[in-house]
Amino acid sequence: MTGYPERVPDSDLLEPAVLSAVLDRSMRRGADFAEIFVEDVQRNSASLDDGRIENLASSRDRGVGIRVINGETTGFAHTTDLSDAGLAAAADVAAEAAGAGAGTTIVGLTRRDDVVLPMDIDPRDISKSDKIALLRQAEASARARGNAISQVRVGYGDTVRRIQVANSEGILASDHQTRSQFSVATVASGDAGLQTGTETAGHQAGFELFDRYDVATLGQIAADRAITKLTARPAPSGSMTVVIGPGSGGVLFHEACGHGLEADLVRKGASVFANRVGELVASPLVTIIDDGSMSGEWGQIGIDDEGNPARHNVLIKDGVLVDYMRDANRARQEGRASSGNGRRQSYRHSADGSHDQHLSAGWPF
Repeated sequence: MTGYPERVPDSDLLEPAVLSAVLDRSMRRGADFAEIFVEDVQRNSASLDDGRIENLASSRDRGVGIRVINGETTGFAHTTDLSDAGLAAAADVAAEAAGAGAGTTIVGLTRRDDVVLPMDIDPRDISKSDKIALLRQAEASARARGNAISQVRVGYGDTVRRIQVANSEGILASDHQTRSQFSVATVASGDAGLQTGTETAGHQAGFELFDRYDVATLGQIAADRAITKLTARPAPSGSMTVVIGPGSGGVLFHEACGHGLEADLVRKGASVFANRVGELVASPLVTIIDDGSMSGEWGQIGIDDEGNPARHNVLIKDGVLVDYMRDANRARQEGRASSGNGRRQSYRHSADGSHDQHLSAGWPF
């Protein structure tokens, strides 16, 4: 493949002219839709276990995924070769897999404003020694809570992820996401055996996370939880009222409701919420909102992995099912707008379908 414009440095992903050329090649067999997803992820992590540094790692993963849709058939290819030849080969494989017929398409891209989520201190500018110092500070604080603390494990991680999405409908969008996380896990020993306690802080933020959270306090909280459990009574059995706290309690809703509210699963009949819009599906006390635009939260995004802006989606209101989450492909098939929930595991994967953004959490390092 020749004639591509010169690309900017790797750190700036791909030039619009290059993206347009690859889309033209992907569509020239007459497909209905083509899309390029570029991803550049840098990760740093460190962990300490009982005073010893067990892990200190840095990595970078960069590549492109190309998706071509022809009717109900999707062709997908990915590559880490961002040269003209590498991009051309991936475009040809995806188009062939989609089984498109003959056709000619000229794609013109309209750039949206780049999205750069707020970050005050780039964690890549912080030395490893400074990050390790936080681990040791948290461990010392946890052990200072008493001799009952027999084990302390502390972890730190940061991820800087840049994505770029361009498609045959003219979308050109990018996002710059930075996440930082710190976790303390403790074990307390006593007459009743062993008990554990944990505390974690994680947000869409840079190293300024530690202006908001004191790691010594995190260590104390984790240790106190383990020590308290040493004298706790066993949980009673039977049916009773359960109070779900904020934060990680949202994961319960994610697993119980989030996946079932994805339109692609609904269409397959694999959801208990299928064909129930307008029905009472939960207690009138329950309202569930998916919101990838919540500032500073772990699941905050500027755009989803298909280039659509993050949205505030009311899914269940006062117990009544209001709507489902739709990725762009499902929305296109239904004649609806995307809910900004398109998600990929990485550039190596085609879009995984709609997915609840704000409740999706975990240790991504």
